[in-house]
Amino acid sequence: MNTIIQLYSKKENEIFRFLQSFYSFSQEELENHCVKPNILEWQIRFENPIEMANMIGVYTENSDDFQIRMWICLDPDIYIQVTDHNADDIIRYLYERFPY
Repeated sequence: MNTIIQLYSKKENEIFRFLQSFYSFSQEELENHCVKPNILEWQIRFENPIEMANMIGVYTENSDDFQIRMWICLDPDIYIQVTDHNADDIIRYLYERFPY
């Protein structure tokens, strides 16, 4: 099963701006990944859950700069909201649960 990060925003362009700064992609490259400037919801799947840790870290370090909410799914149909208060615990848990 792939793990998932989902981003939500009520403000147009927020997810686009966040991903553009996170990935350092051009607008054309982001649109090739189905990221349009006006989207309010976006998700990415990871075959290796450890790869999520980097994006979670970037999200929490920049949460004051973007009006975005992040949710992760490690098990089918169970979503956990990532906050400043639980992000470190989630990252630790990823490394404990998926030690590869």
